[in-house]
Amino acid sequence: MPSYRQTMAEFSQKRGKRRGDEGLGSMVDFLLANARLVLGVGGAAVLGIATLAVKRFIDRATSPRDEDDTKGDSWKELSLLKATPHLQPRPPPAALSQPVLPLAPSPSAPEGPAETGPEVTPQLSSPAPLCLTLQERLLAFERDHVTIPAAQVALAKQLAGDIALELQAYFRSKFPELPFGAFVPGGPLYDGLQAGAADHVRLLVPLVLEPGLWSLVPGVDTVARDPRCWAVRRTQLEFCPRGSSPWDRFLVGGYLSSRILLELLRKALAASVNWPAIGSLLGCLIWPSMASEELLLEVQHERLELTVAVLVAVPGADADDHLLLAWPLEGLAGNLWLQDLYPVEAARLRALDDHDAGTRRRLLLLLCAVCRGCSALGQLGRGHLTQVVLRLGEDNVDWTEEALGERFLQALELLIGSLEQASLPCHFNPSVNLFSSLREEEIDDIGYALYSGLQEPEGLL
Repeated sequence: MPSYRQTMAEFSQKRGKRRGDEGLGSMVDFLLANARLVLGVGGAAVLGIATLAVKRFIDRATSPRDEDDTKGDSWKELSLLKATPHLQPRPPPAALSQPVLPLAPSPSAPEGPAETGPEVTPQLSSPAPLCLTLQERLLAFERDHVTIPAAQVALAKQLAGDIALELQAYFRSKFPELPFGAFVPGGPLYDGLQAGAADHVRLLVPLVLEPGLWSLVPGVDTVARDPRCWAVRRTQLEFCPRGSSPWDRFLVGGYLSSRILLELLRKALAASVNWPAIGSLLGCLIWPSMASEELLLEVQHERLELTVAVLVAVPGADADDHLLLAWPLEGLAGNLWLQDLYPVEAARLRALDDHDAGTRRRLLLLLCAVCRGCSALGQLGRGHLTQVVLRLGEDNVDWTEEALGERFLQALELLIGSLEQASLPCHFNPSVNLFSSLREEEIDDIGYALYSGLQEPEGLL
């Protein structure tokens, strides 16, 4: 008798469960039948998955399950939830702009009024991301990460100009005996070669040297043997003895020392200038950077942050009117002046682009933005990338916008080849290797990042 009663109880429980399943199944069938009419096939499939999940939840709550049955239902449900409904195939990108033609009526359908069922709404599917070409990705990257808002550029130029006027007035009052020229802000931001943000400006502080009292000596002809630099030698000492020029106080061994001049101006910028008052007047905060050996001013405005590099310069260094900068150099070159080729390089890029309406400067901006956004490529500065673009830019190839992607890949290949040789000659001074300051580990890291980018350029963008 106990076994009979137990058997009957199990049968009643299963029959009740079956009836419950049948009732729930009928409700599911009713919902799905109407969902196909209202939501279409894709919407009905999604609703079916949700309904099935609810049904499984009720079953688990109302009836005990064996462990094996639970495992079996679990993987079935998981596979069902992972399987996406097969919707109508999406048209190719070219067909997106074409009008959708109405469906032709069925031949067996009556022409007159007939029984009209529920109107079937057209199926809507979320647009899938299109596969963009490298050219399209570059243009999108240029728009999002290279272009600087005009208002930001104008504000940075205004702040730089105001700081130049204030600093020039201070220098004239602090050092009235030293003839400085007009302080001129400039650099990539003014030449359209700044990428991403208006965060850096060059402020040239030119020295006015007496004609006939100074001559220039190439760095390779000095004890430093440095092709990057020049020495400024004092001449005519027999007719104009030492002390005749106000710049004679900065002489070391008969040469104008950039190091002594930098030390004097650094102390003045750090201790003597009333930056809080100037910043209050200009509506920003200004303070000298003490962490760098360069003469840097940090500017913080409510709409941007700006670094102003104060560059003490000797203009007209040679026949090409290159600049010589007082730069913190090490060793025997500490008193020499670094040759600045930026103005010549920028002018050459502009001339090449003007000749064939090319995109060399746009390529340089793209490369600068890519290296700026990738930590592994942070050692590649504007100077390195400018040499690459100049070398490619001299070739008589297609420099239109349509070839920008091809030129981008060429630049990566040229950089990789130069890293393999650990040599990147300066375009206007081939005896200078711009990779000479990189360590072997840095070259390996940069080369690996560029090689990976060459295999998948989209990863750099």
